[in-house]
Amino acid sequence: MACESALPAIMDEQALMGLNPNADACYRQRALAYFEQLKESLDGWEVCAEALVKGVYSDDHVKFFCFQVLEHQIKFRHGSLSAAQQQLIRETLMKWLQGQLMNVHPEKPFIRNKAAQVLALTFVMEYLTLWPKFFFDILALVGLNPNGVDIYLRMLMAIDAEVVDRDILHSPEETRRNTLIKDGMREQCIPALVESWFQILQTYQHTHSELTCQCLEVVGAYVSWIDLNLIANDRFVNLLLSHMSMEELREEACDCLFEIVNKGMDPVDKTKLVESLCQVLQSAGFFNVEQEEDVDFLAKFSRLVNGMGQSLVLSWTKLSKTTDLKVSAESLRAVEAKVPLMLQLLIHEDDDISANIVGFCYDYLHVLKQLPALNEQQKSNVEAIMLAVMNKLKYDDEYNFENEGEDEAMFVEYRKQLKMLLDRLAQVSPELLLESVHRVFTATMQNWQTVQFMEVEVAIRLLYMLGEALPASHGAHFSGDTAKTSTLQAMMRTLISCGVSEYQHSSVTLEFFETVVRYDKFFLVEPQHIPSVLMAFLDHRGLRHSSPKVRSRVAYLFSRFIKTLHKHMNAFIEDILSRIQDLLELAPPENGFPALLSNDDQLFMFETAGVLIVNGESPAERKQALMRSLLTPLMEAFRMVLAKLPQEGDEERQAALADCLSHAVGFASRTSKAFSNKQTVKQCSCSEVYLDCLQTFLPALSCPVQRGSLRSAVRSFLHRMIICLEEEVLPFIPAASQHMLKDCEAKDLQEFIPLISQITAKFKNQVSPFLQEIFMPLVMAIFEVLSRPAEENDQTAALEKQMLRRSYFSFIQTIASSGMNEVMASQGAENIERVLFTIIQGAVDFPDPVAQKTCFIILSRLVELWGGKDGLVGFPDFIYKHIVPACFMAPLKPTFDLSDAQTVLTLSECTLTLHMIHLKRGLECVQFLQEYLPSLQVSPEITQELCQVLQQPDAKVLKNYMKVFHGIYG
Repeated sequence: MACESALPAIMDEQALMGLNPNADACYRQRALAYFEQLKESLDGWEVCAEALVKGVYSDDHVKFFCFQVLEHQIKFRHGSLSAAQQQLIRETLMKWLQGQLMNVHPEKPFIRNKAAQVLALTFVMEYLTLWPKFFFDILALVGLNPNGVDIYLRMLMAIDAEVVDRDILHSPEETRRNTLIKDGMREQCIPALVESWFQILQTYQHTHSELTCQCLEVVGAYVSWIDLNLIANDRFVNLLLSHMSMEELREEACDCLFEIVNKGMDPVDKTKLVESLCQVLQSAGFFNVEQEEDVDFLAKFSRLVNGMGQSLVLSWTKLSKTTDLKVSAESLRAVEAKVPLMLQLLIHEDDDISANIVGFCYDYLHVLKQLPALNEQQKSNVEAIMLAVMNKLKYDDEYNFENEGEDEAMFVEYRKQLKMLLDRLAQVSPELLLESVHRVFTATMQNWQTVQFMEVEVAIRLLYMLGEALPASHGAHFSGDTAKTSTLQAMMRTLISCGVSEYQHSSVTLEFFETVVRYDKFFLVEPQHIPSVLMAFLDHRGLRHSSPKVRSRVAYLFSRFIKTLHKHMNAFIEDILSRIQDLLELAPPENGFPALLSNDDQLFMFETAGVLIVNGESPAERKQALMRSLLTPLMEAFRMVLAKLPQEGDEERQAALADCLSHAVGFASRTSKAFSNKQTVKQCSCSEVYLDCLQTFLPALSCPVQRGSLRSAVRSFLHRMIICLEEEVLPFIPAASQHMLKDCEAKDLQEFIPLISQITAKFKNQVSPFLQEIFMPLVMAIFEVLSRPAEENDQTAALEKQMLRRSYFSFIQTIASSGMNEVMASQGAENIERVLFTIIQGAVDFPDPVAQKTCFIILSRLVELWGGKDGLVGFPDFIYKHIVPACFMAPLKPTFDLSDAQTVLTLSECTLTLHMIHLKRGLECVQFLQEYLPSLQVSPEITQELCQVLQQPDAKVLKNYMKVFHGIYG
């Protein structure tokens, strides 16, 4: 070993070269290995300690490295160090610190931070036992030396992170230790620390702003758990207030005062503290917000006022529950007195300053909501908050609508906070909110042509927001309270008839459509407005808008509008369909023109077209004709693209063509969502059209390229058609299945099985011949994929196999539970046995409780079907040789974890399987267990007990017993 304690402080120089971030990989590798070597060595760290004390190395990375080695010893090896070694660590740190006092050039911040962490770790390990005078030793050494003070303050923040910080997770043992440390510090050294902070602040406030700010941060961090009187006294507060007037210190001083105000304490004392602080701040002129130009400071000041306001509200909440009405009234007056300042900050043009006061504003409104009645001043406050919110909701000129970045995202978040205030205002005074919005909305709509976009947008936005602020059951805003409904109706009438939908700004356009759809029930009351809104959706204002973002959103909103109002669309159906025809075209990848709508947007358009056709009042043959004219162009385009795909050599172009085909299938599938129990495919005479689609799409399954995406698309369409066409789809299933089972991957099979399970569950005996035919080919395909070798660490392949295994067992379960035992029974003895063994294997050998549970459900069902006297030949033998042992072997596996909920369910199914065996085989089963259980080292008494419980009719008794049984033998 290169590092014996007897050797001088010589380190592996070549390894140290690798510490430089720009070093070659081989040197970096060597440095890493050397680091591990030093860490593992019992005394290698001593070389690092000596190097630090003697200043052997000037390279910063080497110094940092030495501290890291030391940190590792203290963190992980402290308990095993001898008393002399522990003393050496203490001496090393103190000598290094002493060396810093005289340093003309202080160490880099990252080294000082690491040293502070190492000191903090040493403190945590030794303060309660070996080094109770830790702080006194440090303070005696550093005094007011600026280099020493810097490390002392950094160390205090590191100690806060180790001992106090609630955001860091600690073990129960660490939490107990930290509590003892804090108790010890409160008793022994906190007054001395506070005195040192005061001296540092006083000494350096004019000459060293960085140190002063560091110290203010320390005070703010520690104030939450030390005696507040040490800080909240005249000399300390006056010092902090003087810092509030110094440009370089004021922000940190603000944060420090915020932490003082935030400290948990008695509500009366808290009110007094906040009031005295406010008095001093006000008399010093800090409440004259409009005269302050430094927005960064004002953001901090706003946070401080927010903290004071919320503290006062909390005090009032506690005091209002007591019988002392006078004190409660005083705390409410204290809250009210801060409202003018709160309003000044809320309305400030800088959103950060405004956002920081929203919490107090919200809490104040909550106070008003709890009062029996509002006085004139309180009503005036509510109105002022309302006007402020309405004003602050506006976009500014710089907002980039086409390319939203970080600033835009922050404004969207800020708007959400303002929405919360609006909702709270609605709870305090719904009438006032409705009246205010009505006034602003009407005035803006009368002059929308001459008003800036942000004014128009916010006026419509406020109408939109009323929908949530004044909630109505199922969006029924236009029935019930006449004052509300008549005002909302008047605003909606104005919105639609004033022509504002022509406003040339995307934000106004979007807000118009959002609001129309939010209040779509309005058109049930006044359907005469439907034609003009439909035109807005269909022309340059909506689906033909110049902005892709607007077109995309309008496609979705249009589908919602049509779904709600389909009963009122009869007169417009064919006109709408002809107007949107070009938006329903499949855009082949090679045409080079950007489509007006994306593929996702087109899905909504196809669904809308389907809803219009299906829900119209036309006769069935007309619906069929319309559906055919909707889907025929899709089918033709599909055939053309499919013909091109196998001839395309370029893989990227292949993928684009396959995507195009998948979209076509998806569009056709989406139209079928319009059908319902009242309007089925048959009733609308549309079966033939969808069968034509099926015949068009199925050839894609035999396409030699891009199999995965094509199979996935066609499979999804088949799922839909099984629901829509019912038994008419059955003739297509055998050929489709045959293609889908060719050259499968695990994922293909996993997705194919649910299709077969859906067919099995829905059609049962109708598909029995088909299932008997496909059963073994499907099972063999699954076995083949599962037996393929995979790399040991390939997590993806392992997960795919696990999911396929689950799908396979799920498929067998569907067949068994659909009463179609003949499907399995007809497969021949050898195949049946093979399948049964996989189920036993799934129940016992694979540590996957989801699959195990399914396997026991299958076994229980098979015992029920085949386990009786006239069951499958040879099955009773299988029960005793394999199923009964499985019921005991599975829970005995070490991976069978009864603290896992899925495993508990597996045990329950396992027990029900035993119960079913006893039901079917009776006394024979009991006799078998009496012979079998002793082979598992089960005592004669327990064997007898289990057999008695098994014979009880209630399966719950057996379930409870088996939990205890496996608790003993598991």
